[in-house]
Amino acid sequence: MNAAVPGRPEIVPATEADLPAISRLAGVIWRACYPGIISHEQIDYMLGRMYALDTMRAEMQLQGIRYDRLLVDGEFVGFASYGPTTEPGVVKLHKLYLLSEWHGRGLGSRLLQHVEHEVRVGGGHRLILSVNKRNTKAITTYRRNGFDVNDAVIMDFGNGFVMDDYIMAKDLPV
Repeated sequence: MNAAVPGRPEIVPATEADLPAISRLAGVIWRACYPGIISHEQIDYMLGRMYALDTMRAEMQLQGIRYDRLLVDGEFVGFASYGPTTEPGVVKLHKLYLLSEWHGRGLGSRLLQHVEHEVRVGGGHRLILSVNKRNTKAITTYRRNGFDVNDAVIMDFGNGFVMDDYIMAKDLPV
């Protein structure tokens, strides 16, 4: 950790009313994080598909995907989303993002540890995620938190774009 965290970080469940703020924050974070990893066109396309309010509502209502917000002194600085997979006890971390000015303070790891705790409380024993192969900062954070690369995949995302990802996983202690 490079700097102390001012105030008290708090992780709270998101409701449907929070989805517009999550979508806006995702846009800020993606436009700061992903240039140089994927094209601006792909960033805009993926944000439009993944963070459309109807998409996020359907994730919550129909797929059992949960969103949690990270607040520091009431300021919304990051979020995570995660939900069940077809494999019993295995949960997928779909999203974990933090404003870049809050990096290096242990907040991303704290949010990740919160997700791990929630997965265990819910009876899960394994957490999986996909991360862009060129997103070295995120890969380093996940490795530091006990995740290992299990696979490498290239998935069609539509409109000529692909997701060139590692699949990382961590077995969670009971």
